[in-house]
Amino acid sequence: MATSPAQRMRAMRKRQREAQRREIRLTLPDARLRQVRERIADSVARLDPAAEVEALRWIEAVSDFDG
Repeated sequence: MATSPAQRMRAMRKRQREAQRREIRLTLPDARLRQVRERIADSVARLDPAAEVEALRWIEAVSDFDG
């Protein structure tokens, strides 16, 4: 018996819930758009290099590379 896409999606979501997983959705700026790329470039240009180094050191300190 063939199942519809909606039925398959319901079944997949049920399996995910049973596995204690939940779906999340993200909406992101479309980097294909020139205006978005310009806005990102402006934001990156304003970053403080010292603060970025500090952030990277923190990330490395709390990351589990052996896990």
